[in-house]
Amino acid sequence: MQRPAWRHVKRLLCLMGRRPDLLCGAIALTCALLVTLRFTCSRAKDVTMPAKLPMRFFTTESPVVDLFLGQIDYADLLRQDSEITLFFLYAPWCAQSNAAREQIEHVANKLADQVLFVAVNCWWHHGKCRKQRSFFYFPVINLYHRSFGPIEYKGPLTAGYIEKFIRRVMSPVLYIPSMETLRDFLSSLEPGVLGFFEFNASPQPPGYLTFFRSALHSLQKDYIDTIRFGVITHQALAKELSLSSPGSVYLHRNINSSLVYPNHEMNFTAANICKWALDNRETLLHWIRPHGGKSLLLNNELKKGPALFMFIPFNPLAEKQPLLDEIMELALKYNGCTRSPYTNQQEQEDLDPASYKALKAFPCCNTVVLPQWHLLSRVQNVCELCVNQSRGVSLHTVTAPRCNFVDLTAALQSFYLKEQFFLNFMSTVRACSNFLSSYSPYFFYSACCHKVSKGLTAFTTSQDNASFALSSQGKVPDEKLSHKVPHIEEKGQVTSSYHINNDSITGLRCRTNKTLNMYLLDSNLSWLYAERLGASGRGRKFAAIIDLKEELHYIIDQSQPLIGPTIEVFIQNFSKVYSPLRRHLASDPALSTLRPQLITEVTTTTFRHVVLDSEDVLLLFYTSWCGFCATLNHVFIRVTQLLSTDSLIVARINIAQNDLPWEFMVDRVPTIIFFPQNRKDLSIKYPEDEQVTVPNLLRFILKYATLPSTAADPPASCPMHYLQYKEGHVSYLEREIQRLRAEIEVLHAAQDQLAERISEAKKDAQDLKVQKLKLEQHNKALEGHKEQMQVLYEQKAREVGTMADKIHELVSASESLLAENAMLKFLVVSLEAKNKAKPETENPDNLEDGTRPAYDGTEASEGPSDGSTTDGSVTLEYNKENRTD
Repeated sequence: MQRPAWRHVKRLLCLMGRRPDLLCGAIALTCALLVTLRFTCSRAKDVTMPAKLPMRFFTTESPVVDLFLGQIDYADLLRQDSEITLFFLYAPWCAQSNAAREQIEHVANKLADQVLFVAVNCWWHHGKCRKQRSFFYFPVINLYHRSFGPIEYKGPLTAGYIEKFIRRVMSPVLYIPSMETLRDFLSSLEPGVLGFFEFNASPQPPGYLTFFRSALHSLQKDYIDTIRFGVITHQALAKELSLSSPGSVYLHRNINSSLVYPNHEMNFTAANICKWALDNRETLLHWIRPHGGKSLLLNNELKKGPALFMFIPFNPLAEKQPLLDEIMELALKYNGCTRSPYTNQQEQEDLDPASYKALKAFPCCNTVVLPQWHLLSRVQNVCELCVNQSRGVSLHTVTAPRCNFVDLTAALQSFYLKEQFFLNFMSTVRACSNFLSSYSPYFFYSACCHKVSKGLTAFTTSQDNASFALSSQGKVPDEKLSHKVPHIEEKGQVTSSYHINNDSITGLRCRTNKTLNMYLLDSNLSWLYAERLGASGRGRKFAAIIDLKEELHYIIDQSQPLIGPTIEVFIQNFSKVYSPLRRHLASDPALSTLRPQLITEVTTTTFRHVVLDSEDVLLLFYTSWCGFCATLNHVFIRVTQLLSTDSLIVARINIAQNDLPWEFMVDRVPTIIFFPQNRKDLSIKYPEDEQVTVPNLLRFILKYATLPSTAADPPASCPMHYLQYKEGHVSYLEREIQRLRAEIEVLHAAQDQLAERISEAKKDAQDLKVQKLKLEQHNKALEGHKEQMQVLYEQKAREVGTMADKIHELVSASESLLAENAMLKFLVVSLEAKNKAKPETENPDNLEDGTRPAYDGTEASEGPSDGSTTDGSVTLEYNKENRTD
């Protein structure tokens, strides 16, 4: 392949050599091509097109100021000239931003003369909004009230809800000019906070701006369960709420006692007022606005206990909501635990005069025994302790007493602080006193003390009426402590004509263990959840009760209108011990019209008819997401073909789309249960540890079922070709049985081989056991030898230590001897020198002649007068003693 190419190149070069003009053209063409390539490569970075400028999000005719280039700094300049400003921060690609654009424009067309609407593109990378701020979601709606803000709106992106929130920011505080307006304000669904300020002295009295900003703080904290703020300027109207001093703040509550802001305990700031109102507010109905189709908000609320969900079409801009008012009144009755059942004037008029008189005369108070004094005076003194607390919005003195054991316990504690007023009470005159318990204007205690009459004493001590006797919260009083600890009676003396209607919903929350939490949802926004709970598409009104712990699910009768009485009956039926409500079970409607199949598909509606009211049934519990369930289809199809009789039904149910009563539910899938004929209560579950195969399943069915005999006539429903098909399968079963027998024989042979191996293994284990015993004995011998060696080692160590001590003593003795010998040598030398010097001094003549007299030892020993001789003898004796030592 290379030779022809080389030939062509060689031929081209020869041709170019013959024609120089062709060579020059080729060179010029090559140079032009190189220049073009270099120019193109040098300009490659300019080929990328720059990003286009963003387009307007709102039209030019729209009242919304569209800053599509992200000029957030210019938006801040614009809001300085406006009292109320709305910022709509969007991203052009965001679907929710595009959906909310029409809603924002609709609201802007209505409120453009009062509110400045500004839209800012916070996605363009060259804009200042993208550079200065970061957002995790779009769109973001922020409202500014003059210098206060931002107040972020997180509600539904619909025009009605957005407009309502904007109007709340525009007027965070409502003016209360009259008593009628005050009643409307207090009867609202939302909690109310009222402030009393006098505008006579100055246009802005002290504390008003703080109260105004606290209203904005509440909108900023919670946008769902908001609090309404109102201001009272008339002193006469403020006295109706017991607000005497200007600057007082009042929190209205329907069930619990209303409160006054404690100025002496908390600083009067906007944040403190908002926190105080949010912490002490009373929310009887909770609004829920879940986002998306899989919100965890409902799950978190269901974990708190049984829940009543009410779906109603809500118009946020409507001035009156009749259905909502009925539900609010129902919630007040249900939670009114401390209310008297006959506080309503209309209900009192319905009573007969005798019953009403007995009710009015009955003191709804608890009797307290005065301590200590009955031992001294022999007179039993008691006090009737009552709790007086005004409720509702009537603002008049409540004549009917309200009994609540919790309040009475608190009253008892406060009463003993005032006990000095009644300790010395000895007369028969009834003495009464009232005292406040806290800073609440409608919460005070009253105590009336008197001496117990003989008739009452005899009545309380009689055994027939022991239930009226004074007790201590159901405990037996101690005789030793009876003079120290007061007693409270649990039940007052109720006349025979006084009866409380147990069917009334008033105070039902405290009279039942099935306490309900009530929730409201806007059906216009959350109807998807209502359909999942079992609502039909009619009316857009629905209610359901769900108890997650007890696995209960009840829905209201949708054939009746959703009004207050219907919901009240629904709550009463749920609260009964044996509830007449029927549990709602979800069923798959798509399977109701399917034609008959080899395996019967069971739903919730057909479960009782197919499984409980028919012949023997083999039921498979499965789900669509269970992969192992799908692998069992061919097993069930094969079993159905082999045992296709009229006395056996093979069925299955998808428990993910069909609910069953709890006694028929299973905790795992797949699960196989066999329901015998006429013995449905003796259903048998297929063993979980056994493999699901055709032989095993057939053996399981034949063990518990009663199949018809083969000699019987075939049923009329079976055609001839199916009978022939069945006979062929009988022969197939015989072959399968033979094959199984052969497998059993092979298994028996394998079992014998395994038994032989097990016996050999047992022998090896025995040998190992014997070797182990030998090794243990040898180990014991080694341990004994080790102990002996250890004893010998210790003995030798002691001997070596003794020898070392002796050697050390000898060394020290030798050192002392050497020192003494040196001393003796020195003494001997000195004595010799003395002895030589002494004769010279005694014989001077001899010394002059140069001759030395001879030494005679006998002469020296004769005269002990010389001291040197004495020393020498002593030294010699000392040396002899040392040598003997």
